[in-house]
Amino acid sequence: MSTPQQLLHQGIDQLGLTIASQTMTQLECYVAALQKWNAAFNLTAIREPKDIVIKHFLDSLTVLPHLKHDTLLDVGTGAGFPALVLAIAQPQLQVDLLDSNSKKTRFLRQMVAELALNNVRVHHARVEQANLPPQAQVISRAFSSLADFCQWCEHLLAEDGVLLAMKGQYPQAEIDDMPVTMRVLSSTPLRVPFLDDARHLLVLGRA
Repeated sequence: MSTPQQLLHQGIDQLGLTIASQTMTQLECYVAALQKWNAAFNLTAIREPKDIVIKHFLDSLTVLPHLKHDTLLDVGTGAGFPALVLAIAQPQLQVDLLDSNSKKTRFLRQMVAELALNNVRVHHARVEQANLPPQAQVISRAFSSLADFCQWCEHLLAEDGVLLAMKGQYPQAEIDDMPVTMRVLSSTPLRVPFLDDARHLLVLGRA
């Protein structure tokens, strides 16, 4: 059986991504730190090291080829998924991480410091109360329904900005409930290495 570290390397190869050795070291440190903090602070319900690599890290990396701008806001980021992983993998990407849970934002700030990430800012706030400049890309992963995602984040979105929603099965019922001010621009199936579960990336824009 592969170790979590080997799974991370193999999964990145399967995704066709080119990751520098220093970046791989940062990702491995992030995996180790998450396991350590999770034991004390319950940052994520997923606890098995291999599941953490597959369901958090590799799942996050599947969206990397689909980012169209050099800035990204992650709302309800939790322990940093997907955007902290994306910020490590793509250092030229400027990332803002937003979460209302102080334990999680404390962990995120620790990671930013430990990994010397100059392209990441952490914000402790509720998304509907966040005071940030208009964003070109706002992403969420298992954060809320599409209707809530649109409602809570519309004030953060630039006029031509997009919402990126990472979902499991194609969420037709959620799409039907979206506000009329927003529409689905595209839907892309995602394949996570070593995982059979369905994954989709929906791109939403103003109607």
